[in-house]
Amino acid sequence: MQNHQSPAPERTKIIACATVIEEMLPILPTGMAYEVLDFGLHLKPEGLKQSLQTTIDANCAHFDTLLLGYGLCSMAIVGLKARDCTMVVPRVDDCIAIFLGSKDAYTAQAKKEPGTYYLTKGWIEVSDTPFEEHKRLVEKYGQARADRIMGLMLKNYTRLAYIDTGQVDQEHYRAYAQQTADKFNLRFEEIVGSDALVRKMLLGPWDDEILVAPPGHTIQYTDFKTTATTMSNAVAFQSR
Repeated sequence: MQNHQSPAPERTKIIACATVIEEMLPILPTGMAYEVLDFGLHLKPEGLKQSLQTTIDANCAHFDTLLLGYGLCSMAIVGLKARDCTMVVPRVDDCIAIFLGSKDAYTAQAKKEPGTYYLTKGWIEVSDTPFEEHKRLVEKYGQARADRIMGLMLKNYTRLAYIDTGQVDQEHYRAYAQQTADKFNLRFEEIVGSDALVRKMLLGPWDDEILVAPPGHTIQYTDFKTTATTMSNAVAFQSR
């Protein structure tokens, strides 16, 4: 394992989607800047990749380190490169692991019940829920067709899990999640989340759970499957 200490907050900037920044703001170090990208970019991973690269290019000259509040996110992170600054990314497939506190916690939930639809306060606020999707489909196709489409979309799900990340006004969001589960005949369950991974990103030290990509390194899929020590050795070899 190789640990990296986090840099000075005033020389660091976060680039994150709306759902992840929600978990970062309560513990954001004083002086650390952040920028929020449109959550809708997730619908087109290639568009998300392009927006991330554009934002990285625009900020790299002004900061030593960019913290990306994303996981692999349908491979949108793969191929990103910061020419003159360091990029830091949690080694997770998507943000569910961020909300649960670790990749291992997410893996444990997936093994327990793979057919799970997850909701958090952030997802509810950006309207990324079956309930809101059903509304949009009704407006576009009518009630009967919308019901059929949602039935197909959710046919492999048995559980709706609300992740309590410790944010304020949980009762409102919990009730919304319960209502969504009831509407689509999913078993409701609440899971206690964790800010452990978010804290590690913001405050360090960065260990094997965190990908630290030095200036000039193009992020690869294999970077998410190797340890920090292995990656550091590979980067050192490539730079010879």
